Amino acid sequence: MFELSLFYQIPLIITALLIAIIGHEIMHGLVAYKYGDSSAKDLGRLQLNPIVHIDLIGSILVPVMLFLLNAPFLFGWAKPVPVRIDRVISNGGYFGAFGVSIAGVAYNFILALFCSFCIYVFNGGIFSGFLDYFDNPKFVLELIVFFFLQLLLYNVILGVFNLLPLPPLDGSQVLAYLGLMFKNDFFAKLFNKIHPMVGMICLMIILSTPLSIIFSTPVNWIIHWLL
Repeated sequence: MFELSLFYQIPLIITALLIAIIGHEIMHGLVAYKYGDSSAKDLGRLQLNPIVHIDLIGSILVPVMLFLLNAPFLFGWAKPVPVRIDRVISNGGYFGAFGVSIAGVAYNFILALFCSFCIYVFNGGIFSGFLDYFDNPKFVLELIVFFFLQLLLYNVILGVFNLLPLPPLDGSQVLAYLGLMFKNDFFAKLFNKIHPMVGMICLMIILSTPLSIIFSTPVNWIIHWLL
């Protein structure tokens, strides 16, 4: 196998990251639209055009900074799609609200599973005949496998990250609406009392201290299982 230069790595990494974070947000909007909330669609946020989803800080500055700092992985986010959860609840009840909250994470894990399958298929030589059409099939294979590895990595990271039960992450909403589905409002009341900024401060503390094992352990386990 070849050692890919940064000339090839950087665009593949950026593409994988954008697919993970933009797809995550689009899925929230798509499920909300299914339950009668057209907010995201009306603002053109359900299209695949990355320009309408890119957040200057989360999609560009943070990933670039992490890359320059030689961080072990890149991370970022897209502009959140607008969701009128009251409309969703009116049409689909708390089950609909739960579906909207879990949609992005479900997308990330399903795509990670698909990437695992693709890596297995290409490494297994099943498409060796297809690759023979290229002048340098081994190099093309390296590009393909590297891309799917990055896509798998970022989808797992984003999926686990968003499941952390801290506002404003999806995990808090998932727990709140799951509880309400079973007529238990404990988590809904709890998370309503936590300001999103407080949640983000708690998140930074977790990620920058030994408590990061709460995040890294499931990430490493899932990646190991998928590969």
